[in-house]
Amino acid sequence: MFKRDSYVQHPGMPAWGIGKVLEDVVADKVRVFFIDAGEKLISLKNITLQQVDPPKEFHPVLDNPAIYSRDKSKKFISLPQAKAEFLVLFPEGFHDKEYFREERDYKVVAHELMRSQLGKDQYAELLAESDYTEICRRALQVANKTNLIFPNEKMALKDGLQDDVSKKCFAEDLFELLYGIDSQQVRFERFAKTLDKINAAKWTIISYYLFITFPESEMFLKPTVCQHATDLCAFELNYKSDLNWLTYKCLLEFSGYLKKELEKMELEPRDMIDVQSFMWCIRPGSYV
Repeated sequence: MFKRDSYVQHPGMPAWGIGKVLEDVVADKVRVFFIDAGEKLISLKNITLQQVDPPKEFHPVLDNPAIYSRDKSKKFISLPQAKAEFLVLFPEGFHDKEYFREERDYKVVAHELMRSQLGKDQYAELLAESDYTEICRRALQVANKTNLIFPNEKMALKDGLQDDVSKKCFAEDLFELLYGIDSQQVRFERFAKTLDKINAAKWTIISYYLFITFPESEMFLKPTVCQHATDLCAFELNYKSDLNWLTYKCLLEFSGYLKKELEKMELEPRDMIDVQSFMWCIRPGSYV
């Protein structure tokens, strides 16, 4: 009989993918979370599940405690279903002309602006000259290049950079966040404190500069969008409105997982810009 945490497959539903037993068998029934179908109650009187070896590597969803206590009121759709919804919007996927126009091109432009205005060398020169006002001006220019940050949050950031002390702290700690040698957690937490001091501690701000500077590895966190995507995959984001390293670390883990899954489904994401766009596009109400 199957025990909690066993890995199984349904012989008649291979499309469900690998599953994990959520509790010991009770009265010939067992609850299983399948990676491409969600939670199912299986009667062992009618079905003989096939036990399989566990994944060789940590699986961000199946090995995540969230699958044991997932809110069943939240709709589960598989990533193949999400892919199908995405392709309704953009039939050629990440290579669709409309996708470039609607989702990708303007983010790439913002990335190029960031690298040209506040790339590591240029940024270091401005710091050496103590030109904190110019650094802040450029940082705000990059923020205004897209609509990813809400207008009121952009205004809060601008208002927080009015005095010289705030400009200096912001300029120095943003450089450390992006180009420093300390661990990413230390750099993240330092910049979070700086944003809090200037009343601009928003997820969209702290993650925006990471994402726009390093779209190959970092992710933009817009709370409702990211929570919807992680809910679909039964992945625990550990979201809190206060800026914290755990939430961002979980987001990076999820983004890496999602990128690999999209690659397996032959969508060919180039970077996290494509992954972030996918999360946005599958959110209800994004395109109406």
